[in-house]
Amino acid sequence: MRRREFVTLFGGAAIAWPYVAQAQAPQTPRKRPVIGTFGSGTPAQRKGYAAWPSFLRGLQELGYIEERDFDITFRLAASTEKLPEVAREVVQLSPDVIFAAASANALAAKQATSTIPIVVAALGNLTALGLSENDLRRPTGNLTGIMPYVRGLPAKQLEIARQIVPGAQKVGIVNDTSDIKTAPQWDEINATAAKLEIKIVGADVQRTEDVEPTFRRFNAERVDVVIVLQANFLLLDRAQIAAAAAATRLPTLYGYRELVDAGGLISYGIDLRACNYRAATYVYKILKGTPVADLPFEFPTRLDLVINLRTAKALGLTVPDMLLARADEVIE
Repeated sequence: MRRREFVTLFGGAAIAWPYVAQAQAPQTPRKRPVIGTFGSGTPAQRKGYAAWPSFLRGLQELGYIEERDFDITFRLAASTEKLPEVAREVVQLSPDVIFAAASANALAAKQATSTIPIVVAALGNLTALGLSENDLRRPTGNLTGIMPYVRGLPAKQLEIARQIVPGAQKVGIVNDTSDIKTAPQWDEINATAAKLEIKIVGADVQRTEDVEPTFRRFNAERVDVVIVLQANFLLLDRAQIAAAAAATRLPTLYGYRELVDAGGLISYGIDLRACNYRAATYVYKILKGTPVADLPFEFPTRLDLVINLRTAKALGLTVPDMLLARADEVIE
């Protein structure tokens, strides 16, 4: 990971996700420090999700090896609503640090403990976590990490969507209102759409059963292009979303490249693998004794544009040369 891809606010894979608890309740005395973590979804949804291996790779490259230098305790929630419950289970095991992959996980962890350090790999909503801009340079609580939400990103995604479908006047938005990081995205994309006189057709998708009906509705309402907001569930359900977009032949833009890997058309946003890789440095420093207050939040400075030409061809779309020239990766 190139250091230039992350900026602190002072200055401006052969590993699989653990599907079951990898460490039992901590023993006394403890042989190694314990990293507590938890997630939501099913093992099938998490299969192929590269963020967790990136986190472990980050630790390995710092010379920190699981079951030699640290242990992991993991809990899996069936749904986002169950995250507070599994967060409390993890806290009861008294880990030395909690790794939270996303905003919903961070909120659940913060509600469960005010003392155990929490490192979040992808924080997207300060307000929901009770944080302010003043907390970013020197965290005052027990939480720090990476802030990948970039102001202006939703507006840029809308611009790219109109490049894919020139003159698009009706845009479908796949949202998950249960995810705390979608609120700022939704507000920003609606404000931009109003300025451009674009009609937004929103849909709240919180279950797999909602995916196909949503895209059928978009098709029936003749939306020109679809944007899928950044949300945990929408990432986990990437295969179903990409399949529904293909079945309805709706050009769809995503915030996460994992959906393009699953067959989606195009993505523009931060690389979650990079965020998780960088978060490993925070966890490492905390385990070595660095207080949270000395670890300012960071944000990535790089946004990736990924295009799936196979999907474009299947949709009968010609991707503009300007977009192809800007792409960081093209899947052919």
